[in-house]
Amino acid sequence: MSDVQAWIKETVTSNPVVLFMKGTAQFPQCGFSGRAIQLLKTSGAENIVTINVLEDPVVRQGIKDYSNWPTIPQLYVKGEFVGGSDIMNEMFESGELQTLLKG
Repeated sequence: MSDVQAWIKETVTSNPVVLFMKGTAQFPQCGFSGRAIQLLKTSGAENIVTINVLEDPVVRQGIKDYSNWPTIPQLYVKGEFVGGSDIMNEMFESGELQTLLKG
């Protein structure tokens, strides 16, 4: 396991809610990342850890390799990969995202 893979694993397993995104929660740099953070906040998520993949190309590629998922943003809850903004949106509409975050 590479250093970046080890760091990603440590980050997603030691924080309850982690969002790898483009930009920050305050200033998302893409519409999908903005939507993802909005969904988390609307769902009542607290202590969201956000990782700005635009700051480090190694992390940006590393998270895609880690999850075997090609796009950003990527949501992790309790160490498990949940999905990107489309999946988060579907889960939000069904109430599943809120349940997952409260669990």
